Amino acid sequence: MVYRLFIANKNYSSWSMRPWVLLRALDLPFEEVMTPFEGDGQQSAFATFSPTAKVPCLHDEAVVVWESLAIVEYLAEAHPSVWPAASAARAWARCASAEMHAGFAALRDECSMNCSLSIDLGAPSAALGKDLARLDALWQEGLDTFGGPWLAGDAFTAVDAMFAPVAVRIRGYGIELGTAAMAYTERLLAHPAVTEWIEQGIAEPWIDGPHEADCIRGRRVIMDRRQPA
Repeated sequence: MVYRLFIANKNYSSWSMRPWVLLRALDLPFEEVMTPFEGDGQQSAFATFSPTAKVPCLHDEAVVVWESLAIVEYLAEAHPSVWPAASAARAWARCASAEMHAGFAALRDECSMNCSLSIDLGAPSAALGKDLARLDALWQEGLDTFGGPWLAGDAFTAVDAMFAPVAVRIRGYGIELGTAAMAYTERLLAHPAVTEWIEQGIAEPWIDGPHEADCIRGRRVIMDRRQPA
């Protein structure tokens, strides 16, 4: 048996992206089960595989793990390469991952993920500016402390997967951070697992109205990568 990972649209679902990218980056076999968003905010189909009717959800035979950070920790029990080998780097990576999971509310709210669109963000709100300053400092700390090129050292681990959707947001909304953080963003976007997710998201046949509206919010769309040149 291989893992079964239940996800929603790759174009929009940042939480689905995190464990998917981690599994792919570590070359762990899994079956992807895609269930698109229903467009009305009532994702009733998700209840058939997840006790919270949310994505992502991992099935490992009879074991059901329904929350992204819990999925990461569940995978780590069988695959130590999920986290850095050194204890200090592992502790930092867990803290940064948990901070991403619970924090950066303004970034997640004001810059909803969309792999296809580039949007003119305009002047960031005070709350978003605070989130971006913290993100820049956090990434700088990891890169400086553990030597890069990834956040906790020379190997791509769960902490990088946790921030992969942030790289999509940075590009999509034209966000500017410091030099080291922008270089890290480009490395994330160029990682084969991240690139694969983005390309498949752009190629999806589904366009979910509520998610599109939440991304645009009346702002100017600079580019839609789903449309031919």
